[in-house]
Amino acid sequence: MLTDVFSNRYLNVPIWTTFGEPERRLLVQTFRILKEQLFSYYDSSGNETLPMKAVWTDLHPRISMELGLPSLSPLVYGYYSPTKQWISGTYTIVKVCETWMLRDRTSSESADTYVKERLSLIELGFRTRDEQLATVNQHLPTAIENARLRASRKIPGTLQLPGDPAAGVRESNKKLNDTFRQLVDELNTRFRQAGCSLHYHNGFIQRSEDSLVLSTVEQPFWNIVAAPKWKNVDIDMKEAVDRRDEGTRDPAFYAARALESTIKIISDEKGWTHGGERGAHNYIDNLLSSKAKFIELWEAESLKIFFSKIRNPMGHGAGSSEMITLSTYQESWAIEFCMSWIKGLALRM
Repeated sequence: MLTDVFSNRYLNVPIWTTFGEPERRLLVQTFRILKEQLFSYYDSSGNETLPMKAVWTDLHPRISMELGLPSLSPLVYGYYSPTKQWISGTYTIVKVCETWMLRDRTSSESADTYVKERLSLIELGFRTRDEQLATVNQHLPTAIENARLRASRKIPGTLQLPGDPAAGVRESNKKLNDTFRQLVDELNTRFRQAGCSLHYHNGFIQRSEDSLVLSTVEQPFWNIVAAPKWKNVDIDMKEAVDRRDEGTRDPAFYAARALESTIKIISDEKGWTHGGERGAHNYIDNLLSSKAKFIELWEAESLKIFFSKIRNPMGHGAGSSEMITLSTYQESWAIEFCMSWIKGLALRM
C-alpha cells in the first residue's frame, strides 16, 4: 500500500540542520503521546489490548515500507543465559516501533532525515485516529437511532432510565472528538516548543511559519474543512501548502481551486445553482444574487478580481502572453487569502 508520509513530502525541504536537545525531547514527547494516550498498547493491568495491538500492527508495515526497511527494528530476540540456556522470543510490535523511534542517531544519518522519518510515524498514527473518528462520526445518526430503538423495547424486570437515550450517545461521541482535539493541540504545542514551525491538521503535518496567521486563519480553516462535505477543499489546500513548501509550481492555483470548490458547495447546498454556470464568476453571482444576498457587491468584486488575475491565468495556457509567476511571499498571501475567504464563507452558512 502506498502511504503519503511526511518524510517523503518534505524530502527536498530542509528543516533540521542539527540534532540537539529540543529535537530529542520532541521525538520522546510525540512518541509518548502516540503510545500512552492516542493508542495505549496496554490496559491498566498491563495486558495487551487487541484493538490497539491491531493499530500498531498496521502502522509498523506501512511506515517501514515507505522507509524501505524490512522492519523498523528487530522483531525477535535470542541470547544464552548464564547457564548456557538459549532464550528467545518475539518483541511486541509497539516495542519494535519504540526501539527504532528512540534509538541514537548514527553518524551517517543527517539530522533532517532522522527527525523527518520519525515524525512520519507520528503523522501516520494521528491520521489513523482521524480516519477512525471520521467513521464513528459518520455513523453517529445510526448509533443514536439504535439507542432509541433499544430504549423503546421495554423488557419486564429491567429499569428504564428517564430522558433521551440519544443524549448519552452524543456525549460519548463528543468526548471521543474532544479528547482527540486535545491530543492534536498537545502535539502542535510540542512542535512550537521545539521551534520547528510545524502544524498537524486533518491527517497531515505541514509547515506554518507565522504564529498569528496560524491561530487566526490556518487553525480555524483546518477545523472547518475537516467536515466530510469540505473534503475536496481540504485536499486542494493541502496540495497548495505542500507545493509552496517544496518550491514547486502553482501552489496558488490549488488554493484558488479550494476557494472555488467552497463557493460551488455553498451555491449547491443553498439551492442557488441553476445549471447554466460556466465558471467561478457565475457561482459568485449566485451568492450575490437578490435571492441569496449571501455576500455584498464589494466582496463579489474582490473574489472576481482574484479569480481573473490569479486562478484563470494559471488554469489556462498562456499562449503568446507572458506566463504569470508569483514570488514566495505572493504565494503565501494567495493561500492565506483563500483560507480566510473559505473560513468566512463557511461560517456564514
